[in-house]
Amino acid sequence: MPKINMAATGANIKALIRTKGFRIADVQTIFGFHTPQAIFKWMRGDAMPSIDNMVILAHMLGVTIDEIIITE
Repeated sequence: MPKINMAATGANIKALIRTKGFRIADVQTIFGFHTPQAIFKWMRGDAMPSIDNMVILAHMLGVTIDEIIITE
């Protein structure tokens, strides 16, 4: 069974955000977060976005959820 590689997925989220030209503050505003801590946790692979936030993230980045998540 596939398993999510948290570190690789976090690195992928970080790369996609930067490649698409978003700043952390932009992402924070889009999600309505008071602080950027959740975004940094995603980018480090310490946590994954909820499924609702993953859908928003994929739409924002113009990719599919499958293109965000890295499995092993």
